[in-house]
This record gives sequence, structure tokens and C-alpha cells, in this order.
Amino acid sequence: MPVLEISSIEEEIVEEFSLFDDPMMQYEYLIDLGRKLPSMPEAYQTEANRVKGCQSIVYLHSKYHGGRMHFLADSNTVITKGIIALLVRVLEGQNPKDILEAELGFIDRINLRGHLSEQRSNGLTAMVELMKAEARRWV
Repeated sequence: MPVLEISSIEEEIVEEFSLFDDPMMQYEYLIDLGRKLPSMPEAYQTEANRVKGCQSIVYLHSKYHGGRMHFLADSNTVITKGIIALLVRVLEGQNPKDILEAELGFIDRINLRGHLSEQRSNGLTAMVELMKAEARRWV
């Protein structure tokens, strides 16, 4: 099955979030996405896979296989799990070069940071930076 381009996945997310006029409904949708993200196996929930700079506990495991990046992620809070679920959805299965070049404009287009505390916003930045750092290892 061909992998969608990052920009196409971002457009899907923007369209989904545009269905909700109320910011609280968007927030609830983000929480729902977090609930739907499969739990990460405990073997990967290590200090080495912990995202530094997040208020919540967030784990991110990456693997490079067949020219593509693959991510597993988890968090101890559903809102943060929803955030990482969005990032995994956009970047899963992409090649490292495309991940590094991705501007991830959907974050601003859905006003994701507007729904987050400053600490959670910093955590979002840390998640993006770590995913790009993992991709950078393979370019």
C-alpha cells in the first residue's frame, strides 16, 4: 500500500478538525485520538525512549526499515497521547528526508498550540524535534 505524502495527511487532519466549530470539541477529538493510539509495549517504555522536555511522560521509539521511518509512541495522559498520535499519523512510514523537510503546518492550521498550556506546547516542540532527530540519523 503506497504511503500518502505528508502534505496529504496534514490536509486530512485539517479537514477533520474543521468539522468542529467549538474549540472544546476539537480538544475532545484530540483526547479521542489519544485513546485510540495503541499502547506501546512496555519493553520500549525506557528512559532512552522518553521524550525530554514534556510535562507528561511521553515515550517515542523509532525504527528505520526499508527506507522508511516507523514510530511507536505512548504517554501517561490522553491529551499528550492525542498530540503524539497526530505526529505519528503524519510521519509514520515516511522517508527520513521528507520528515526533515516537513514543516508540519497542520499544527498551526488547527491551532493546536492554542489549546495547550505553555508546558504542553513545549512538549509538542520536543516531540517534533525528537522525531526529526531520529530521521536525521538515516539521511
